[in-house]
Amino acid sequence: MPRLRFAVLCASNQNRSMEAHNVLKEHGFDIRSFGTGTAVRLPGPSIDKPNIYSFGTPYNDIFNELLRKDKHLYTQNGLLAMLDRNRKIKRAPERFQETQETFDVVFTCEERCFDAACDTILNRKQHCNKPAHIINIEIIDNHEQAAVGGKLILQLAQKIEQSTDLDQEIDELLEDYISQTGANVLHTVTYF
Repeated sequence: MPRLRFAVLCASNQNRSMEAHNVLKEHGFDIRSFGTGTAVRLPGPSIDKPNIYSFGTPYNDIFNELLRKDKHLYTQNGLLAMLDRNRKIKRAPERFQETQETFDVVFTCEERCFDAACDTILNRKQHCNKPAHIINIEIIDNHEQAAVGGKLILQLAQKIEQSTDLDQEIDELLEDYISQTGANVLHTVTYF
């Protein structure tokens, strides 16, 4: 039986989705990650001055720009370490709305990303009638919670991959997972 294809989404394809991408990759999963926002937004020197980049801007370029701007600030808040991790995983943040790839399971890290994933799949021009389980695990967007969330997503991905009939077993699997972890989970099935 072929391995399942997984994707994980957050708003900017920087923190939560990349942490989960890294963890699943380390465990041998077929994994891709994406953002669902209109642009990549990272903390700046103040809340009203974020650093904004286009999807597709290489992680390495973002890393070097923030290093030049304020090495101390971006070292202290963890952005440089995060970007260093990201550039070792893939070239650049990608936007889910721009991919034509299909996945068996799409994890999202917050409800608005869950909604965006469902809308994107439903509004695709070409459909191949392939079912996809969209599962949201609510993760606060900070480095500590991203690490916890990555482990939660790994735990669920392992359960899903061990399933012999995911479509039949998903409800029971999710019930067990929620009772074990206390995770806040949304689930739907849609079709690519």
